[in-house]
Amino acid sequence: MLSPLPLILALLFPATAVLAATVTYDFNITWTTANPDGLFPRRTMGINGKWPIPTIEVNKGDRLIVNMHNGLGDQITSLHFHGIFQNGTSYMDGPAKVTQCPVAPGQSFKYDFVVNQPGTYWYHSHVKGQYPDGLRGALIVHDNDSPHKSLYDSEVVLTFSDWYHEQMPKLISRFLSVANPTGAEPVPQCALINEVRNAKIKVEPGKTYLFRMINIGAFAAQYVWFEGHTMRVVEVDGVYTKPMEAGMLYLTAAQRVSVLITMKNSTGDNFPFVGSMDQDLFDQVPKGLDPNVTGHLVYSDSNKNPPAKEIPEFNPFDDFLLEPEDGEALLEKPDYSFNLDVVMDNLNDGANYAFFNEITYVAPKVPTLYTALSAGEHATNPAIYGRDTNSFVLKHNQVIEIILNNLDPGKHPFHLHGHNFQLVHRSPDDSGPYNSTSLQNPPKIPMRRDVVLVRPNGNLALRFRADNPDMSPTTPLPRAFPCSS
Repeated sequence: MLSPLPLILALLFPATAVLAATVTYDFNITWTTANPDGLFPRRTMGINGKWPIPTIEVNKGDRLIVNMHNGLGDQITSLHFHGIFQNGTSYMDGPAKVTQCPVAPGQSFKYDFVVNQPGTYWYHSHVKGQYPDGLRGALIVHDNDSPHKSLYDSEVVLTFSDWYHEQMPKLISRFLSVANPTGAEPVPQCALINEVRNAKIKVEPGKTYLFRMINIGAFAAQYVWFEGHTMRVVEVDGVYTKPMEAGMLYLTAAQRVSVLITMKNSTGDNFPFVGSMDQDLFDQVPKGLDPNVTGHLVYSDSNKNPPAKEIPEFNPFDDFLLEPEDGEALLEKPDYSFNLDVVMDNLNDGANYAFFNEITYVAPKVPTLYTALSAGEHATNPAIYGRDTNSFVLKHNQVIEIILNNLDPGKHPFHLHGHNFQLVHRSPDDSGPYNSTSLQNPPKIPMRRDVVLVRPNGNLALRFRADNPDMSPTTPLPRAFPCSS
């Protein structure tokens, strides 16, 4: 049973009283059946017997408790709260074999932490490629002190995702096999908005809505646009931004963007909005694949819902142009800088894997966090975590620079747990590896987020302050298909 139970705690300050709540969810993860495209009923991971799974909602400063029970019977699992830093509570982050042991069938785990980050997030399984089988949902942290609070009347959550008819264990087995030496990722059967093919959002004329958009998909990035309406970007990955107009967005897997959209003053027409899977990511486009999913802004139930118009080209907004609302300046000269070269290559089993610096990730037998907590003076020696975990040990509060070289002809999202980072430089396609001349004019106030796209055969430079003592996996995506971290 889903049971948010607010227990109000008063935190008293000299002149004001700030109220925080304890919000509790009881989640029994079980199998159910879903058929969102109407073509193929399949076994799907739900919560408390239902799918889509619920949206978690809290206010900034609340304590969130998720009592999770693994009722699957035949698979291990865990939950990750994507984008939440877990500063001081890294044991609640959720990646199996990194910060915790996976939760066995019939067992339970209590996630318990305070959420101090406002914004748009999501939660999902963090065991191999499990979450595309259904265990994925939105996590919204409301903020009464948002700098944009006065600019909108209501909020809407939109998830964009891809959908597979086959379950992940079979797909991953074929993906990592000698029969797939090029490492071609499985192509989804369709795209979904709010886990359906025909999402309808009821709107009122003249009102402004905050649309919180999240790509909770396994693989496909999506172009997103609203016909007849202009978006103003005001948040990315939990970072408030100065409002900036956009006609089209590009959402990689795991990215979040919040936009303000003001409705028209008339109820005479309903308008489509579209998510279109980026087919450049697919090695082969299956015959008959419809890459688009269309929803509608419904001004009146009596209006027709028109089909989306064809567009001549994709021209998405460049997120590099965004500026954080708080004006945080470019971090000073890095204390520590290292390169990560991303390649896809074959091992002796004939399968194709992702590599960071010629190492493909192999999960340790003991979670990395447990090793760090039990190793004493040896905890700062990267060797104790195992060569195939590709570990780097950083000093607290150092400014870290990561140079990411994509030595692959495909686009790749990149995600860092426990922090967001400043995007200092991003090259265009086919620029080759980063060199010292790449960073001629870095932005004075760079954008920050926790998921970023690196271009094909391109590079990027990221900076962050290592102010969160934890195990922070760095992950090239698509995250649903095993890769190094």
